[in-house]
Amino acid sequence: LNYFFSRIIEEHTHLTNHFDCLITRSRDKKYNYTDPFKMRTAHVILAALSLLAPTSVAFSTGSASFTKTSFVTQHGLTRPVATKLALGPDIAESVTNAWTGYNEALDANPLLVKSVTAGVILGAADFAGQAIEGITKEEDKPVDWARTARFAFFGLVLQAPWNHFYYLLLDGALPPTPEPFTPTTGVKVFIDQFIQAPVFTVLIFAFLGTLEGKSLDAVKKQLDDDYVDTMFANWKLWVPATAVNIAFCPPALRVLFLNCVFFFWSIFLSLKLNKDDENVIDA
Repeated sequence: LNYFFSRIIEEHTHLTNHFDCLITRSRDKKYNYTDPFKMRTAHVILAALSLLAPTSVAFSTGSASFTKTSFVTQHGLTRPVATKLALGPDIAESVTNAWTGYNEALDANPLLVKSVTAGVILGAADFAGQAIEGITKEEDKPVDWARTARFAFFGLVLQAPWNHFYYLLLDGALPPTPEPFTPTTGVKVFIDQFIQAPVFTVLIFAFLGTLEGKSLDAVKKQLDDDYVDTMFANWKLWVPATAVNIAFCPPALRVLFLNCVFFFWSIFLSLKLNKDDENVIDA
């Protein structure tokens, strides 16, 4: 975890410095980096890293400060400005206490805590997905709170409970091994991604489609159109993520790790599952 969160801080600093380099090159007229989509995409990435950086400090014991990003405009280009902020002992203690409290609540009520956490994370993921839609399409649409609520509800009542009981069953049948990478780990990753994941992906399409009020035929059509592409995208992300989860995460924290990765996967799902609705509206 220390390495993972330290890398977040490093990438945040690297991307900020890279932005400066791009602006310098643009002045030489050899490069044109004024494309609005690319600039706004970089803003989204920087904003995400800026949100993660303070959290990273709590887990990276070798760091006593974090970077806050603001934006200024120079020579017609908007660039991020990184400001180093000291992390006081009171803040560090508060974060540590919050993490301790979370783990105590997880021990006392594992299913409830995992479900609430998943609901918050997946709702935030759809909100981010809508923001990305607005950026890429240059549209200023109001937030579809019903859509965000559907994803939050999905995390609360399906995603977290499913994975909670699934990992209990998987670890019960194939207990964790002391070494991270063993034949047992490989078998568990195979079961997760090539048996469990295809089934759960169908459930995702059906569950969210039902919440949207789609008919059974409409859900089947969406599966016919998008299921194969979704599964290939799933394996690109989730095969390595599942290997890390099973190899290194304690069983009690596996659903939390999954939820963190699921934040980014849910953005993909949000965009994928809602594109057909927008095509219908455009038509």
